[in-house]
Amino acid sequence: MVRGYFDKFPHSTVYFRRIRRFYIIYMVDWHELDPVITPEDREGMQLLINRELGREEEYNQRKSRKG
Repeated sequence: MVRGYFDKFPHSTVYFRRIRRFYIIYMVDWHELDPVITPEDREGMQLLINRELGREEEYNQRKSRKG
């Protein structure tokens, strides 16, 4: 499991789990001082963490993204 912290959500902790060869959000320890996390925010966070961990190509090729 990997923890992530993002500027837009400074009080919340985002937990990622590896699925096959990329990481997805498993759980968010959301804090009420932060804005609500939208599906677009989730996608952006997943892309960033996979990019940082060298898994961007695998993330972009996942089955849920294919036609």
